Formats: sequence, structure tokens, C-alpha cells
Amino acid sequence: MGIDPGLTRCGLGVVDGTPGRPPTMVAVGVTRTPATLETARRLVQIEEAVEAWVREHRPDAVAVERVFAQHNVPTVMGTAQAAGIAMLVAARHGLPVALHTPSEVKASITGSGRAGKDQVGAMVTRILRLTAAPKPADAADALALAICHVWRGGATARVDAALQAAAVASARQRRAFTQARPSRGAS
Repeated sequence: MGIDPGLTRCGLGVVDGTPGRPPTMVAVGVTRTPATLETARRLVQIEEAVEAWVREHRPDAVAVERVFAQHNVPTVMGTAQAAGIAMLVAARHGLPVALHTPSEVKASITGSGRAGKDQVGAMVTRILRLTAAPKPADAADALALAICHVWRGGATARVDAALQAAAVASARQRRAFTQARPSRGAS
């Protein structure tokens, strides 16, 4: 499940796929909150929508767009808050969460980290074999996040598993070394 966080529009997209095979779209949509509503209430609405999508579609993982610094601080704050809500819902359900930067998603989908929204929408349409690009762009971006995670998630999961295995082995070796050393002061 891909989530393009935002306070006004939060894109949600679910794809089914595995690395090496073309993904298929399961669902796409956007949850909207009115700018006139206080931020806390808007976040509750986003939480309820993400919760409903997770319960309905039961994803294996959730990919959220990593918030990046902009000059517009209020926009960054709202995006970060919505991203936090998405991560919280995923964690509540025991789902792994991956954060992907916009340029990482664009590069994965189009081949260029500087691609525009139109290019991303066109490639999402092509990859998923849709008749038209999902609208608004937040919906296409959510699908792009999900596709990116399917394509990159397998490799990322293997790297994470290898790092975790190495950490466990290292800790085991440290314990064995500590236990094998004679204690100081003993003759």
C-alpha cells in the first residue's frame, strides 16, 4: 500500500505484485480534509481513512513518501503530520513501513529522479495497464509509491535481513569472546 501524505489530499493506492512481475492495481483513491477544519480533526479523518483502507485491503507493507524540506514550512508540517498518522496506523497493524523519497519513487517509476507529475502519472498508467492516469496526482503518486516499494522492497528487505543477521552474529561473537577470556585478577 502506498500513501502520498497530505493534510488536504492524502493519496492511497494498493497494488499486488512481486519483483520481476508486472504489478496490478487493487485500489486507488484520495481522502480529503477541509482546510477550514482544525488540524487535529483533519488528522483524525486521515487516520480513519487509512485505517479503513488497511482493514479492507490488508496490505503486506505500507510505503509512505518521506517528507522533504521545502521553503513552505506549514505545508511540510502538515505533510509530516499526515505521514506520521499513516505510519502509526501501519504500526498498529504490525505492518512494515518503508519511507521512499520523491526522487527515489520518480527514478524507480520513470528512470529519472527529476520527472514531473505528468510523467509519473503516465508511467503509472502504463505500468499498471490502466486506460487513464489516476486523478488527482496524489492518487497516481500513491500508486507510484506502492509500485516503487514492490520493486525495491524485495532488495531492501534482503539487505535489512542481512544487516540484522550480521548484528545477531556479532553480538553472539562478543558474548563468546567475553566468556572465553579469563577474568582479570584470577591466577
